[in-house]
Amino acid sequence: MFSILIPTWNNLPFLKLCVDSIRRHSAFDHEILVHVNDGSDGTLEWVRSQGLRHTRSTGNIGICFALNQLSRLANRDWLLYLNDDMVCTPGWDTALQAATSRLATPLCFLSSLVIEPNQGTNANVLCRNFGTGPESFDEAGLLAYAASLREADRGGVASQPTLVRREVWHLVGGYSIEFGPGMSSDDDFLMKLWIAGCRDFHLVGGSLVYHFACRSTGRVRRNRGHREFLMKWGITWREFQRDYVQRSATVPPGELPAVPAPSTQGRMKRMFHGAKGFPLEDLRAWDENPSRHLVLSEAP
Repeated sequence: MFSILIPTWNNLPFLKLCVDSIRRHSAFDHEILVHVNDGSDGTLEWVRSQGLRHTRSTGNIGICFALNQLSRLANRDWLLYLNDDMVCTPGWDTALQAATSRLATPLCFLSSLVIEPNQGTNANVLCRNFGTGPESFDEAGLLAYAASLREADRGGVASQPTLVRREVWHLVGGYSIEFGPGMSSDDDFLMKLWIAGCRDFHLVGGSLVYHFACRSTGRVRRNRGHREFLMKWGITWREFQRDYVQRSATVPPGELPAVPAPSTQGRMKRMFHGAKGFPLEDLRAWDENPSRHLVLSEAP
């Protein structure tokens, strides 16, 4: 059914849980593709021992390069981007598959409902603590909780894991590498989908995934993604989410502009940030040793 794209960076215990949950809790035979960043913790050897198709790099190249590398290997019609610190629950894929069968157009963005251990500000994330790592993971509790839920689908919501048609992924050029190592690359991907004509941003309530949350982002030097989004598109990511993505669930497609218009606030912020320097400074700061990030040949 799906080609599942999983970037990982020396996160082997979490990756094992992730892959195991896909294998045990999926109704369909999915294609699992892994990009191994560095892999000095034994990840590369484990991925090879599992017979997983993969790409690799000598250092952490970030999610944009990693996802684009993996997308070239994908053979299925649907691409699912899944974090390596996520655990799928039974029925996660059947709910997504059922949602795809109801679509009127391939221009869509589907996502699962995420459960996280810590309370955040996102109303579309369920807060319930079933462990913050493999050593404290309460799988039995998670599965019982997931089985008890009856969550409705939600329109105008874009979250992770993300599911799009392979042809749509390539139509918009995948993830933009100027957002490396990855902060706000999701927002940029949504904007490119919007400009391509996508108006169906849909969270599937029956597809439940547990997310340990931020197991890799805390180790990387972050780019200022919100600033880069503003400089590229002329509006803030909050405005785009609020005035376009969220409204897509209730406003007829023809009433929303094909290209989001910059706001007065966006113009002012863009002028302010423009005077401070070009956002690619973030990439230069992150890429302190280019040889570390050399992408090697893909492996079967």
